[in-house]
Amino acid sequence: MQAHWEHFNHEADMGVRGVGETLAGAFEQAALAMTAIIVEPAQVRPEEQVDIHCECPDRELLLADWLNALVYEMACRNMLFSRFEVEIDDGHLHARAWGEPVNRQRHQPVVEVKGATYTALRVNQQEDGSWLAQCVVDV
Repeated sequence: MQAHWEHFNHEADMGVRGVGETLAGAFEQAALAMTAIIVEPAQVRPEEQVDIHCECPDRELLLADWLNALVYEMACRNMLFSRFEVEIDDGHLHARAWGEPVNRQRHQPVVEVKGATYTALRVNQQEDGSWLAQCVVDV
């Protein structure tokens, strides 16, 4: 199994799915999938680091909190992110996200993600040992 991200269709919104060897890896890939809705992640330079902390004993709700924290940081800082390092320990998420300020000419953002929803929210370990983290985001 190789870590990866993907999208899945959901009516007018978009599903994001991250798969990783660890729970944290799946959360990182889900964040990358969310970035890929807005812009090609390779176009975003990882120049500036932002620290993000979330806390929730439920893994699924923690995923929604994580993605919503990223949406908040993107909106407040006018940034896009392309690299993520997540650590999860007993309901506590500590992460670093790297990115840069939005450059509309270079990035050409397609849509704005308004937030992660609880629709199709799922976080679980797969039969092959990999982790899956997914939900629908409002665009």
